[in-house]
Amino acid sequence: MATPAHAASLSADPARQAALACAVALAVALGVGRFAFTPLLPLMLASGALDIRHGGWLASANYAGYLIGALSCAAIRLDHVRVVRLALASTIVLTLAMGLVDTFWLWAAIRFVAGVVSAWAFVFASQWGLRRLAELDAHGLGGVIYAGPGVGIIATGLLGAAAAALGVPPPYVWIGFALCSGLAVAIVWKTFAHEAPATRGRARVGDSAAPASTRADSAWLVGLYGLAGFGYIITATFLPVIARQALPGSSWPDLFWPAFGLALIAGALIAARLPMSWDNRLLSAACYVIQALGIVLGIVFPTALGLGLGSLLLGLPFTAITLFAMREARRLRSDAAAGLMGYATGAYGLGQIVGPLVAAPLAEHTGSFSAALWIAVVALGAGAAGLACLGTRGTAATRRRLFK
Repeated sequence: MATPAHAASLSADPARQAALACAVALAVALGVGRFAFTPLLPLMLASGALDIRHGGWLASANYAGYLIGALSCAAIRLDHVRVVRLALASTIVLTLAMGLVDTFWLWAAIRFVAGVVSAWAFVFASQWGLRRLAELDAHGLGGVIYAGPGVGIIATGLLGAAAAALGVPPPYVWIGFALCSGLAVAIVWKTFAHEAPATRGRARVGDSAAPASTRADSAWLVGLYGLAGFGYIITATFLPVIARQALPGSSWPDLFWPAFGLALIAGALIAARLPMSWDNRLLSAACYVIQALGIVLGIVFPTALGLGLGSLLLGLPFTAITLFAMREARRLRSDAAAGLMGYATGAYGLGQIVGPLVAAPLAEHTGSFSAALWIAVVALGAGAAGLACLGTRGTAATRRRLFK
């Protein structure tokens, strides 16, 4: 527990305060609002509330909402912090609602709206937080922001595992998640009370005011970031289910999702310490390859060791990819990057919608997730190749300009 002196030092450091507030925002909006469904899916399947196909539909409803929310960001003209506060309050209410209703279509509606507000929290907390850190010359704290989802994933994963071991019904777990989220948000609520005036331009991918090369780079960023959404989501949605199929009766499956979250935190903090001069696209390409290797490990070696290492490799670059993509958006559009961030996040969301819709029917038909996971590996490989080409071309162009 923080001492009064420690709390005072945090409040006296505006950069650290902003980074920690954004980390909590992403922990709640993503770690709970989006990914709490992953550790709870096995419990809901075991209770008979869902089958695997309906579980896929609920996941896709959330990702569809995420897509709509991301695309709407370019049109939102409110102060960024007001949108973040609205999104966090909504996430708490919607998480609570998941524990209070037991009708599939109501669950689908709740998960859809939760996706919308989680996209708002992600885009506007990212833009606000990265801008504040840039103003305060504290770029290294960017990793703290993107470690937030990992904290949420670890917390929900461990609580979900404990609930499964104790036989706690899923509705009570949803309610517990909502109460914990409310406490976390209350701690950082005042940090999002005000913000300095910022550019509110709608940074559209096809903005005619931008140079043609910037428009092209923006379009490529959007498309290739979408492949990352498709590539990771099949494993991220069904990891506990996949692990239970591979290791029936083992206690290991409950630990793979928290391990994913732990690796995510480490990856975000490491990524933020890399030199700012390194090309974001080449860094992202490397991250795609690491995730693809993690998925391959789980397919080829469906053991506790293979799935454990695979979970770590999948999680390690997870939010590092996001950090590099958001930095690239800011490189291309500066303080007017919220629109481009929204479009990129929308493409990511589209990939996430398609992933479960591909995986669940294939798994039901074949009795295994292997085919869907191989498709994910191909998608990540294609994304890595595209990013590597763009980054290499950009590096070569920069060198030509320097040595003219």
